[in-house]
Amino acid sequence: MSDQFSNSQVIRKPAVSSKGGIVAAQSRKAAEVGAEVLAAGGDCVDAVIATTFALGVLEPWMSGVGGGGAMVLYRARENRVEVIDYGMRAPDSLRVEDYPLSPSGIASDIFPWARVKDDRNLHGPGSIAVPGVVAGMEEAHRRHAKLAWKELLAPSVKLAGEGLLVDWWTTAMVSSSAADLRRYPASAAAYLQDGLPPNPQWGIKSVVRMPQDRLKATMTQLAAAGPRDFYEGDLARSIADDIQAAGGALSVRDLAAFRAHLREPLAIPYRGGTVYATPELTAGPTMARTLGLLQKAFEPARGGPDAAAYTAYVEALQAAYRERLKDMGDVDGRRSLGAEAIAPACTTHFSAVDRDGNMAAVTQTLLSTFGSKFVTPNTGLTMNNGIMWFDPTPGNPNSLAGGKRCLTNYTPVVAEAADGRRVAVGASGGRRILPAVSQLLSFVMDFGMDLDAAIHQPRIDASEGAVVIGDVRLPQPVREALRGRYDYEEARIQNLPLKFACPSLVLRNGDTNSGATEPFQPWGDAVAER
Repeated sequence: MSDQFSNSQVIRKPAVSSKGGIVAAQSRKAAEVGAEVLAAGGDCVDAVIATTFALGVLEPWMSGVGGGGAMVLYRARENRVEVIDYGMRAPDSLRVEDYPLSPSGIASDIFPWARVKDDRNLHGPGSIAVPGVVAGMEEAHRRHAKLAWKELLAPSVKLAGEGLLVDWWTTAMVSSSAADLRRYPASAAAYLQDGLPPNPQWGIKSVVRMPQDRLKATMTQLAAAGPRDFYEGDLARSIADDIQAAGGALSVRDLAAFRAHLREPLAIPYRGGTVYATPELTAGPTMARTLGLLQKAFEPARGGPDAAAYTAYVEALQAAYRERLKDMGDVDGRRSLGAEAIAPACTTHFSAVDRDGNMAAVTQTLLSTFGSKFVTPNTGLTMNNGIMWFDPTPGNPNSLAGGKRCLTNYTPVVAEAADGRRVAVGASGGRRILPAVSQLLSFVMDFGMDLDAAIHQPRIDASEGAVVIGDVRLPQPVREALRGRYDYEEARIQNLPLKFACPSLVLRNGDTNSGATEPFQPWGDAVAER
């Protein structure tokens, strides 16, 4: 590890406990929105909807109505777990011939696919898949919400009216994508100042905000007209017109055909408890294999995970990745992982629990940071680049085609431990999500940790083929054991570039709730209702 950072700095973020509900999110302000909904008598699902739309305004580089995702819900009264899947899909109107391969090698943005002419599948209007977030919130609202749709969107309308607050984290995120944002006039107008990333001012009373007037108008209309307007009404026509005018394929017909799907979760037995994960084109099936291997690989030691546990984490994760990915094509250790497993991602995860014990684990994404980098001029929406998930070379399992669902790497879960505690957990971080969620489940279910201990316990990452990454804070015997067996590198938990995933989780023990978020994420917090 080569770096210049302090060896003595200590960063901690205590878990929050309450008899009331808690929302744990990558944005404290979005978590506060969800907690206020809970305090107003809302269900956990009401908090999910309000938090979702607030996140789309507050951290538009991570998620928003232009993206997709999935949620796992635990309904306490019925003692039932369900999955709502609103992952993105390629437009039916997409034409494969519009994505000719380029002779210039592999794609940029750390994807292994053959490169497409003009990077049409990576950014811009041609990279946009049909977004699912609004449909997902529509289905959740229909099934479980107590409060009115318009009431739940009101906080996001207000936040958009205030404008995007610029602090050092905003500047860092915009800077990471400025080169592509400046390609598109509406994107440059939304996120850049004179073609450059905005910067916070030194003065203690100075405040820099980027106006979000068009986004506010869109959120206002979505609140008033309801979710189907996004797919079948004036908003749908405006979105499709903007994208097609710029050369993209997404049509009103594509939007009108989209629906979220209620799915049965994967029920994974583990250590006398059960982990409920997302099925099908997510990392849930790989989670099932990881936990199955892990349960056989070691017996939890007293005092927390030791070298044997961390070695078991590595072995289980590497084996599960190999099995998941060999059916996808090549087996050279990188390409077989597919794009979703080796590329960075701009994802957000939040978890929520209410006073009645209902729980939610929610993961949503635009795929890359700022997604397609394309903001629709009339609606102010930052759109996904879901087409990037597909292999542009014909004839492979994940090859690009109209109407196909996108393969994803997120894996929100809700689990019940053998001791009766329940936890909702997930993370952002692309390929690094699965290792993080697996270890956090182990910390809670194998070692009986509370959230304060679990969130501060150092983790490994084993998602880069043969390479194993260890947190520099791991105990020396663990580091020596891993170094002796693997191609081992060490890294610090840091904001950019992300070396480990960024989790947010809640736990219920009896009638007491707790919540925690990644200590090194500068905006994230768990917030209890008041």
